Amino acid sequence: MFGPSTNRASAYAKVGMETGVTSADPHKLILMLFDGALLSIAGARAALERKDIPAKGMAISKAIEIIASGLDACLDLEAGGELAMRLSALYEYMTDRLLYANLHNNQAALDEVAGLLGGLRESWEAIGPQARSAARG
Repeated sequence: MFGPSTNRASAYAKVGMETGVTSADPHKLILMLFDGALLSIAGARAALERKDIPAKGMAISKAIEIIASGLDACLDLEAGGELAMRLSALYEYMTDRLLYANLHNNQAALDEVAGLLGGLRESWEAIGPQARSAARG
C-alpha cells in the first residue's frame, strides 16, 4: 500500500525543506543556499571516494547550479558595488574549480571550494538579523 520507508522519509524531508524556504527571510534563504552547495560538495566527495562517477557529476552540477543561479544571481551589482563584484568573481572562480574537480576527479579542488563557501557562510551568518540588532542595541 505504501512505498518503502526511504521514499516516505525523503518526501517528508522535501516538504520540510519547501516549508523552510517559503517561511524564510532573505538572509535565511542565502544561508540555505550556502548549506545546499556545501551539502552537494560533500556528496561529490563521498561519490568520488566510492568511485561513483555519475553521482559525483550530479552532485557537482548541483553545487554549480546553486552557486551560479542562486548565490551569484542574488547579488545586486549596483547596490553592492565593489564587494558584490568581487563576490561574483569569487563565485565564478568556485564554479571553475568545481568544473575542474569534476573533469579531473580532484578532491583538493572540492575541498578548496568547500572551504571558501564555509568561510562565506560563517561571515553571512554573523551579519544576520540578530547580529545587526545587537549592534544597534
